[in-house]
Amino acid sequence: MTKAVEERERVVVRFAGDSGDGMQLAGTRFTDATAVLGNDLATLPNFPAEIRAPAGTLAGVSAFQIHFASRDILTPGDTPNVLVAMNPAALKANMPELEGGATIIANEDSFSKRNLEKAGYESNPLEDGSLTAFRVHRIPMTTLTTRAVEAIDGASTRDAGRAKNLFALGVLSWMYGRPTDVTERWIERKFASKPAVAQANLAAFKAGWSFGETTELLDVQYRVPRATDVPPGTYRNVNGTQALSLGLIAASVRSRLQLLLASYPITPASELLHELSRQERFGV
Repeated sequence: MTKAVEERERVVVRFAGDSGDGMQLAGTRFTDATAVLGNDLATLPNFPAEIRAPAGTLAGVSAFQIHFASRDILTPGDTPNVLVAMNPAALKANMPELEGGATIIANEDSFSKRNLEKAGYESNPLEDGSLTAFRVHRIPMTTLTTRAVEAIDGASTRDAGRAKNLFALGVLSWMYGRPTDVTERWIERKFASKPAVAQANLAAFKAGWSFGETTELLDVQYRVPRATDVPPGTYRNVNGTQALSLGLIAASVRSRLQLLLASYPITPASELLHELSRQERFGV
């Protein structure tokens, strides 16, 4: 099926869902594929402040935003052009930041009566006409992921449920022409000791890509050319936590003072603990 291809100079995409929906992973994988393609980019992960907020509530929404472009950019973007909403709470929490004309890709399987009530909706926003200012794509991600995974020997229903973020990633990867081999190789490395889980995640990712490629629901594919003002060379993808870790180590070495971090292991602070625990050779 031949689809129209539109070129964009820059795009802001936000993945949003429950803390257990794997939005940080989906966003990170999309980021790596975008970097390989040669776009300039900036990201902004957003974690819920509450400890173990109830699933399906506004307080438990986790998000990952990426701004990528064919030119030099300095911020992770303001308002998303595309919102991936894995449940009603993710949609409601992010609606105030959407401008008219933005695209919403919603996992319609999660818009049950119970989940709508948890998010504070009196009616289903996918059906009541309240989203007419946006381009809304309703995709049964949970159902399609389960269908893609169910034939894999050793893969459980739980594996299928947890792989829906890879399905969403597949859809977005098709939508913006991201290379698939980067994500596929990562899945194979990540789950090398769990072949069934690796196959389940690969199947979900490929199913998402195939859905985008074949469905009439998504009639346009977007192209963001590689950034031409970025000099050729070797680049490193560094997030804020990694940069903070390197800065602390540099300060410790230059001041000749031992670096000690006393912290409680909880997201997102855990990442800093993990980074510094690998740097004992610097006297941490």
